[in-house]
Amino acid sequence: MLVHRNIDHLPVFNKAVVTIGTFDGVHLGHQKIIHQLKTEARGCGGESVIVTFHPHPRKVVRGDQHVISLLNTLDEKIELLEAHGIDHLIVVPFTDMFAKLSASQYVAHFLVDKIHPHILIIGYDHRFGHDRKGNYELLEDLAPKYGFYVKEIPEQVINSLTVSSTNIRKALIAGKLDVANENLGYRYLISGTVVHGDKRGRTIGYPTANIGGEDPEKLIPANGVYAVRVSLPQRGSIHDGMMNIGVRPTVEGSRRVQEVNILDFADDIYGEPIRISLYYFIREEKKFSSLEALKQQIGLDKEQITLLLKH
Repeated sequence: MLVHRNIDHLPVFNKAVVTIGTFDGVHLGHQKIIHQLKTEARGCGGESVIVTFHPHPRKVVRGDQHVISLLNTLDEKIELLEAHGIDHLIVVPFTDMFAKLSASQYVAHFLVDKIHPHILIIGYDHRFGHDRKGNYELLEDLAPKYGFYVKEIPEQVINSLTVSSTNIRKALIAGKLDVANENLGYRYLISGTVVHGDKRGRTIGYPTANIGGEDPEKLIPANGVYAVRVSLPQRGSIHDGMMNIGVRPTVEGSRRVQEVNILDFADDIYGEPIRISLYYFIREEKKFSSLEALKQQIGLDKEQITLLLKH
């Protein structure tokens, strides 16, 4: 998959079959659209093209006062879309100037001049242009003039997108990781860089890698202990692990952190990128009476996690 971030220097696509959206989560609903996109591209001998936006349009249109909880960072979204075999991903820098394009300007100066779509696959409720005045009917009206075809994403698929995204966010916040993963079609991801923590974990025999550098808009699941698999991209290795998300009340912590104990691993990985796939929610975070009581519980957690991940 080729990723294009400069819309003024796009290649000439071969019969571009295009769909547009934020694709946050790249969940099962999105995957239906991707399947339709690829099927249409194969049918006409063209290339599949997804157009997405960064930052999220709501952040630009509504302003910073609106908190946005995203299921994917941009890098995660790129990786997930690439895994689905898309030919091209266009990441449009969503600016005030772009947001102020009228609907007709959006079609003429962005879609047609920059991308030259052969087929545009779009939802019945898709809105675009300044004040969201552009819609599916306008695209149908303009299609003959500009020489492209418009195909509609079925209403039931569009509705499932909203339901899925809402369900996933609610499930993650409630600690229902199984529900979230089922809707996603893959294990929820947390990415970042390994940073220095207070190193308390090593004093009780369970050193942890603290995750920093994460996108502040990324949705972090409920506090608690998780069975995870840890990918270290620089090393090309994957390991079992147990992750804690929370404030660490037993040691009077106050700042919410994400830390992972990589099982049977002792290398120095400070400063390295890390990718964590969440497999199972084990238990809620709680305050123990002592560090020794915490250590005993972590031992039990490790036994349970090891058994779960083995199977």
